[in-house]
Amino acid sequence: MAITRRIFLRNGALAVAGTAAIPSFLTRAAYGALESGNRAKRLVVIFQRGAADGLNIVVPHGEQAYYSMRPSINIPRSSVLDLDGFFGLHPALSPLQPIWNQRHLAIVHAAGSPDPTRSHFDAQDFMESGTPGVKATDDGWLNRALHALPDSAVKSAFRAIALGPSLPRILSGPEPTIAVNNINDFGVGGRNASPVANTFEAMYANSVDAVLHGTGQETFEAVKMLKSANPAKYVPTPGANYPRGRFGDSLKQLAQLIKANLGVQVAFSDIGGWDHHVNEGNTQGQLANVLREFSQSLAAFWIDLGDLAEDTVVVTMSEFGRTARENGNRGTDHGHANVMFVIGGPVRGGKVYGRWPGLEQSQLYEGRDLAITTDFRRVLGNKALDSVFPGFDNQTGRFLKIIG
Repeated sequence: MAITRRIFLRNGALAVAGTAAIPSFLTRAAYGALESGNRAKRLVVIFQRGAADGLNIVVPHGEQAYYSMRPSINIPRSSVLDLDGFFGLHPALSPLQPIWNQRHLAIVHAAGSPDPTRSHFDAQDFMESGTPGVKATDDGWLNRALHALPDSAVKSAFRAIALGPSLPRILSGPEPTIAVNNINDFGVGGRNASPVANTFEAMYANSVDAVLHGTGQETFEAVKMLKSANPAKYVPTPGANYPRGRFGDSLKQLAQLIKANLGVQVAFSDIGGWDHHVNEGNTQGQLANVLREFSQSLAAFWIDLGDLAEDTVVVTMSEFGRTARENGNRGTDHGHANVMFVIGGPVRGGKVYGRWPGLEQSQLYEGRDLAITTDFRRVLGNKALDSVFPGFDNQTGRFLKIIG
């Protein structure tokens, strides 16, 4: 489906909420994926809300301490999908193994926010604002990354989109963003439109600001164009088998928006269900179930994009990891370091990045958690780091050159 230049945003600000209700990627991706070249570049950020157990997701099966600390929930060596002789994937992540083998999946272990909080709310807030330990930050780092892009960047109504009922913290700020819970229900004004759509179209129609008025009309033109593509009849690429559920649906809709050439540059989605204090399971159980949904959705999205995957980067993150030792309820408690995935055409994959700190007692953070050796903001550096991550020391350490 073609899209006319007329519906792109040209001036002014736009703020559109979705019809019903992030991770974090790091800013060189925002630049590497969006700044250069003539082909459209895209960045997709996935937030695993609830503090995923990175040690059972990417398993350090080469370290005996892992098995001694997790007698009932460890992933047996015989079940691990080996990556490099030391690390391996949880077997429920088998849909991602072909992407690893194609060297389009990179993994960063022992990564996360340096703030010591074990509060879900605070940790998510810090990672989405990009200012760990600072609660006064008004906007999200991904919105600031959009602001830092060159003025020449095309600004479509769908330039920055969250798949969900409300705009996430990571995308909040002055740059135009939009939240869509379901593209089938995201209508425009008229007899069959949703009440929310009517409200926003009325707001734009009655605006005395000519720039805002024009922007609003173009936005709803874009929505009408999307509706004309009959999203309810969308058929994914053969082999792209999305699982049933909110996360799979959100990635399927995102693939449709990208393939419809609506100008998507940045997108955000999240998936919950990672807070396993009781009966976490190992190869089967709660963690395995959410990992299947997670990996099947990502793999389907990768296949569905086809050639467009070459210009797309997906980054996953979670607010913090879990304790190195299992607790008395065969689960894990709130920890510190975690694991991040980076998937995409330009990704230098087939490698686990970062320095492994070890799981011996003397190596654990506060005697209980995997220690952080890679600040999540350092996964991908960029030249506007100071404006995207204010207060972050850009001089120490080295960036991981994951994006080719």
